Amino acid sequence: MSRFLCIGECMVELAQTGPDTYRRGFAGDTFNTAWYARRCLPESWDVSYATAVGTDATSAEMTAFMKAERVTPALREIPDRTVGLYMIATEGGERSFSYWRSNSAARLLGEDTEWLAATFAQAEMIHFSGITLAILAPDQRSRLCNALRSSRATVSFDTNLRPRLWENENAMKRGLTQGASAASIVLPSFDEETALFGDATPEHTIARYREAGAQIIAVKNGASALTLATPEGITEIAVEPVEKVVDSTAAGDSFAARFLAGLAQNETPQEAARAAMALAAKVICAPGALVPDIFQGDPK
Repeated sequence: MSRFLCIGECMVELAQTGPDTYRRGFAGDTFNTAWYARRCLPESWDVSYATAVGTDATSAEMTAFMKAERVTPALREIPDRTVGLYMIATEGGERSFSYWRSNSAARLLGEDTEWLAATFAQAEMIHFSGITLAILAPDQRSRLCNALRSSRATVSFDTNLRPRLWENENAMKRGLTQGASAASIVLPSFDEETALFGDATPEHTIARYREAGAQIIAVKNGASALTLATPEGITEIAVEPVEKVVDSTAAGDSFAARFLAGLAQNETPQEAARAAMALAAKVICAPGALVPDIFQGDPK
């Protein structure tokens, strides 16, 4: 069985359903990708999620949730730690977040190099993100990236910037470059790259990540065309317009899932990108990170 592995932090999600009422769920950028990938890949693929959790009841409930969603947990348990939590506020289709993650076990997921090597050993494809790196101490970032370079897997990196998680801007720049150097596929967002690096065009973004070693770079740009770079050249792929954006959460996460699932099944990067953009367009038309209703038909 082939293995698609995502690594990062899955958190408790509190989403408001009324003036004083919240619904609890579990989500997180790379876990969202794993959740969508499970629905975009055939059963001959095992979809796994690697993270660190505590030994408390909430960690156990998160593990049970992963299993119920047919995502195989690949966990490192750390006593006296728990899982992070965030609360959502939504306005005009855009979300804002409040976080509680100081005691999150996932902040130590880069601590054990033997666990990383064993977890990565059987994977054909591994996906991680800028958030995965940002929650780690600098020495753990290096251990994680070294373990990724040593794996036999095709490695994908979604830059996914969260400036408040990084020590400072220079650390964020170094961390993203370090992450990209461990990957052959990089999935940046142009607005974030412009804000951090001052990129004037998607081609500037592509040039920087090619220099870091990436072979395939898909520069997302909201409602504007996606710019896709492969060893054969650069292609622009138009975005189909969406009538009303309800919630932009997991747009990039679902794009990554379908894009990588397509590549894993020997689609061309262009075919995989178009299908990924179509899936993301459906996701942003519904509330929440995980939208099962859009899979009533064939997700592939």
